[in-house]
Amino acid sequence: MEDREYQARLLEIREEIDAIDEKLLPLFLSRMQCSERVAALKEQANAPVLNPAREQEILDRVREKAGEYGGSAVSFYSAIMSISRARQHQMLTRESELREMVQTAARFMRRTGVRALCQGVPGAYSHKAALDFFSQSEIDFRPSWKEVFEEVQAGSADFGVVPVENSAAGSVSGVYDLLMKYRFYIVGAVNVKVEHCLAARRDEKITSVVSHPQGLSQCSEYIESHGLKQVEFSNTAAAAKYVAEEKPEHTAAICSREAALKYGLVLLDENIQNAKNNITRFVVISKEPILPEDAGKISLCFSLPHSTGSLYGVLERFAVNGLNLTKIESRPIPESNFEYDFYLDFTGNIHHPDTLELICSLQDELPRFSFLGNYTEN
Repeated sequence: MEDREYQARLLEIREEIDAIDEKLLPLFLSRMQCSERVAALKEQANAPVLNPAREQEILDRVREKAGEYGGSAVSFYSAIMSISRARQHQMLTRESELREMVQTAARFMRRTGVRALCQGVPGAYSHKAALDFFSQSEIDFRPSWKEVFEEVQAGSADFGVVPVENSAAGSVSGVYDLLMKYRFYIVGAVNVKVEHCLAARRDEKITSVVSHPQGLSQCSEYIESHGLKQVEFSNTAAAAKYVAEEKPEHTAAICSREAALKYGLVLLDENIQNAKNNITRFVVISKEPILPEDAGKISLCFSLPHSTGSLYGVLERFAVNGLNLTKIESRPIPESNFEYDFYLDFTGNIHHPDTLELICSLQDELPRFSFLGNYTEN
């Protein structure tokens, strides 16, 4: 086919598409107006916006009638219904615990004169993260992440500082599980550059390395190339302390330079991590919400109803509101069969009316929903 013929036939089809679109738009507007009338009735009856049985009935009918285009038609109608629900939520703006929390939450976080907890010992990367975030404050340490969460829960510490993901090794699943369990608020985040070194009591032949599993994973190429045996430890700095105090033969710690020097170890090699641009993201957790006016990152968690395209429908609503999703993580719900909580990070500010409406609507519709925070990231 010559280009001229191709362009002429393409133009003809495009004109037909434009004519169809001209008919679709008024129908869409009419449907939205019907949705607004439904919202008015639901407000009078104090009925919920979401009616999953009704929506599923429509989708089943559409799939059957659309034949070979059934799946595409279901996606199209799911999007329309999602937009309609969003409009109804916008009109209703009912009072909720979330709205009240946004109105009453503190806007500023104290960074001095507080007590913050980290997992590990002094010199750990979490210690560096805490020092980057808090100044002139008491920073203490606990052997496990669980103990950090428990003390924040009990009120014996103001904040906890815990790692959630590494640019090379991925998410820290144990911390995500604790976030889901305790449903604390994230009130800040900080990125720490990770530069691992090999450190021992003296310059000797090394046959074993000891470190946190994430540290071992991040240095896997170096470990493999040198034929070293791996021993997991609770924390990179705790591993350095162990090597210094217990003096195991032919054993080195994989830790930060700061930890190695703090515990009097000899640096045998530096920057041994697989990725030279290695960043760990730490979050600051709190029992109480703090919502700065200039916050730019929002975190949520929720599970999903057992219906076709439920995750797609949720993510689409972020796109419609111009919000950029930066992370999605799924974690199994304890004592359930193949059911999951989803953890989401996205850019946005809950003080913006459209963003607040979106989050309130998701809270109304999604099981196990928790708003985890709106915070600044250092």
